[in-house]
Amino acid sequence: MKSIHLALIFIFFISGVFSQEKNRTRTNQQEINKEIARNFYQDLWFTNNTNNYKKYVADEYVVHDIGDRKNVKELAITQKNIADSFWENGYFNSKIDYQIAEDDLVMTRWTGSFTSNTLFGRIALETKEPISIINVFKIKDGKIVEFWNHRHDIETPQTLKFTVKGFAIGLLIALIPIMLLIRVKRKLKVIRSKRQ
Repeated sequence: MKSIHLALIFIFFISGVFSQEKNRTRTNQQEINKEIARNFYQDLWFTNNTNNYKKYVADEYVVHDIGDRKNVKELAITQKNIADSFWENGYFNSKIDYQIAEDDLVMTRWTGSFTSNTLFGRIALETKEPISIINVFKIKDGKIVEFWNHRHDIETPQTLKFTVKGFAIGLLIALIPIMLLIRVKRKLKVIRSKRQ
């Protein structure tokens, strides 16, 4: 009976050691994944080292973004191209607020503002107020394989900018038929004057 108790104690002890080792390994991997995410931001968005994109992004990844980019497969170079388009038009002033990791997912909340040095950048990209963004990366074999993007610019002037742009586009679309109508009216006037 004593040997059964010793065997059970040994089994519980060994399972506890393996459990602790598994938790320690998982925690270490989560810290490594958070570092991959931090370095991704540092190189592509906080400094203009976009050629380092291959260090962080898998050759092909899935993106869940705003607009039409939902559940879309993209090549790694796409992240470089997006970052380059920003860097060609200005620069970021950004910082990571915090990160949370669980299993192969890393959530990063970062805040940034963009200062433009081009006309296009001032119209389309510049932010007077900092915008908070939450990205969630799925990391596999040391690379980002899936990417969720959530911007928090609803309460900033960005929303007004998009509203004004939408109004301007709508106004332009409405002016086209009016211009055509005016043109047709002038032609009819010329035709009537020739008949008289």
